Amino acid sequence: MAALLRRFSRATLIPFAAQSNSSHSNLRLPFTAIAAISGGVSFLYYHSSPNLVHSQQTEQEESRNIALNPDKWIEFKLQDTARVSHNTQLFRFSFDPTQKLGLDIASCILTRAPLGQDAEGKPKFVVRPYTPISDSESKGHFDLLIKLYPEGKMSQHFASLKPGDVVEVKGPIEKLRYTPNMKKHIGMIAGGSGITPMLQVIEAILKNPDDKTQVSLLYANVSPDDILLKQKLDILATSHPNLKIFYTVDNPTKNWRGGAGYISKDMVVKGLPAPSDDTLILVCGPPGMMKQISGEKAKDWTQGEVSGILKEAGYTEQMVYKF
Repeated sequence: MAALLRRFSRATLIPFAAQSNSSHSNLRLPFTAIAAISGGVSFLYYHSSPNLVHSQQTEQEESRNIALNPDKWIEFKLQDTARVSHNTQLFRFSFDPTQKLGLDIASCILTRAPLGQDAEGKPKFVVRPYTPISDSESKGHFDLLIKLYPEGKMSQHFASLKPGDVVEVKGPIEKLRYTPNMKKHIGMIAGGSGITPMLQVIEAILKNPDDKTQVSLLYANVSPDDILLKQKLDILATSHPNLKIFYTVDNPTKNWRGGAGYISKDMVVKGLPAPSDDTLILVCGPPGMMKQISGEKAKDWTQGEVSGILKEAGYTEQMVYKF
């Protein structure tokens, strides 16, 4: 268990290999569309467009090397766990070591667990989304960082798992489609386990030497002991000058050197990029924090209007994304 946490905290980032700019890279078609072509048209298509055929073959090969399925619940076996804080654990799940999970940046997965039966005797399930924090390119495993709530049906199910037990997973569910250098400066505001989608984006940026995006993170927690993955975050910030992190806690200790109290307008103005077309602010945290910082999502789970501190600081809806 301790070995898992040490390996995760000290994991190094491997730069992307140079990617090909082949002429057919933008010409991929769904397999179903190609299969629908019949007779002489099919013959002409395959024999007159070898680049498209090669692209389709590549897409088929890639789909076979992906562990996730967006339309089907897949069982993943728990490999190991590690305690990260007094109420948070790291869970590592394993799968075919030749496969990748198939996670886009930034996206989450759905997990489900049995919850008895309904009045008709049909099985009921509790379903919750989580954001894996392992490298999207990792093969054979993925990691979930989960806060264990006493009344949380899904988190308590995770707490009851032992190595060898399985969890059903579906996905990925895309949240924000990140592309390298899409903005010059990305600001992040995270609270508690809301760090998970931020870490996913941070690692995608830092492991790509062609991505010059500047990242500034404001990370709020109850106490210094509640700061999740601080060692890993500090290592990333020390080794990458384009990542700046400011921690703040509600209950600082005597030797605490970070901020004190909730995230304020002053922290936002001093610690995040100023409003502009080249700025994007990402926000993720508990409902009370979201309401104070950016406003909650709309009732239909769209982004909704920007309010709170970010609106006061001059950020518009085009500059803010709520996870």
